[in-house]
Amino acid sequence: MWFLCYFLHRLLDFRLAEVESLAKLFGCFDSSQQDPGEQHLRWKQLPHHHPDSPFYFVDLPSEDIARNITYRSLLVKGMFEVWGEGSSYEELQSAIVSYPEDRKTPYLGPDSTFKIVIDCFGKVLSLDEQTERIESFCYIPFKGKANLRNPQHKFWLIEMDGQIANNGLPPAVNKTLLFGREIGEADRGLLAKYGLSRRKYLGPTAMDAEVAFLMANQALIKPGMFVYDPFVGTGSILVAAAHYGATTLGADIDIRVVRDGRGPDCNVWSNFKQYNLPFPVGLIRADNNAPPWRSSLSEVLDAIICDPPYGVRAGGRKSGGRKLLKGVKGPYTIPDDKREDHIPSTAPYMLEECVHDLFDVAARLLVMGGRLVFFFPAGRSECTEAHFPKHQCFTLVARSEQILSSRWSRCLLTMEKTHKYTEELAMLALEKHLEFKENHAKLIEVSKLNGNPHTLVFSPVHPGEPVTETSVTNAVCNNQDSRPKYRGKYV
Repeated sequence: MWFLCYFLHRLLDFRLAEVESLAKLFGCFDSSQQDPGEQHLRWKQLPHHHPDSPFYFVDLPSEDIARNITYRSLLVKGMFEVWGEGSSYEELQSAIVSYPEDRKTPYLGPDSTFKIVIDCFGKVLSLDEQTERIESFCYIPFKGKANLRNPQHKFWLIEMDGQIANNGLPPAVNKTLLFGREIGEADRGLLAKYGLSRRKYLGPTAMDAEVAFLMANQALIKPGMFVYDPFVGTGSILVAAAHYGATTLGADIDIRVVRDGRGPDCNVWSNFKQYNLPFPVGLIRADNNAPPWRSSLSEVLDAIICDPPYGVRAGGRKSGGRKLLKGVKGPYTIPDDKREDHIPSTAPYMLEECVHDLFDVAARLLVMGGRLVFFFPAGRSECTEAHFPKHQCFTLVARSEQILSSRWSRCLLTMEKTHKYTEELAMLALEKHLEFKENHAKLIEVSKLNGNPHTLVFSPVHPGEPVTETSVTNAVCNNQDSRPKYRGKYV
């Protein structure tokens, strides 16, 4: 059954992926389809509409599934059963009149209440213009009473003017009019409740509430699931997972974050208490490079959701310290009198090594069908599957690009475990781990020559000019705009 999916005009690359994931969560796909990469909904657009247009038609099995997706989604404004479509009000009337009576009659009876909503994408209509359009539907035989506050049925007139550029999109070829019955409307109050501006404990890398909930949707979070974040920070991602009923576990290499925060009343636990959410089963000081799990532990997690450190706001760290990793200093024992307040020394942790370790932990600990959802940075021209990390145990289900600057983006990668973790994979992972450890100092020097990620994202340079300390200094001295280039709130 085809429904009109009206998206919010923001985070454009995340929209279809979120609906696809929620469709799987609510049972749209046949469980006998083994390859998650083959599980996709059927989509179609109105003729001559731009791919970034917020209007898509989607084929779903039932109204109940469409309604559940809309209520859970953050980027779907509404889902509709379309009664008519046209490029003029005359064409629209003809389409509505010819729509099957058996599909219209149940919602036009004398015992029902209704409301007509006027929505003009990219244009504001005056109250008089809205009233005029509502009164033009006198040919629809509504027998019930109008109820503007709490109607049983809502009907929408959606108008797209072909003469104007709608929120940055190129003008449509023709004016488009759609009239339909609302199946479900999104509740954005969730984001107001969990917004970072009201969050008790925040850090420099706290995940935006909207993106955290999108990540939870991509991971198919539902009550009873066990979810782990190996880079928990201030807990933003786990808060979203706990809201949907998951049991959570977090780890971070910075013991001051997971143990102390900013005091007994301002820490990670405070964020869960603020929203009356179940506390995590644990927040532990752990190194993703040397995970604390015993080797026999396997397939205990339903999802891993995280934002690995890639050096834009904070660089990655791993245990050891530079001198220890270079062999200048040997392993040491912490004296008993200093253990309580001891902060272990750490060394830089490159993204390549971090992702390798993340894949290894996820392949070992995720159940079959469990999802790994994480952000991965890439150049604007490199947000393609060929440039993304791969693992034999995982299938890439979705990728969604979020633009950071004119040159760099980060992509939300959603991967599903489709193959068992074997001893052969464990041996390969160990060899790679030892290779990273042996070449740590050399790889750090190479990464410095390639440029600091924060500089690459936020410092303006001329196209084709290599990013160096000199070029960045010159850009600032020449009073060039040093702010990052975004496509605005819509991405």
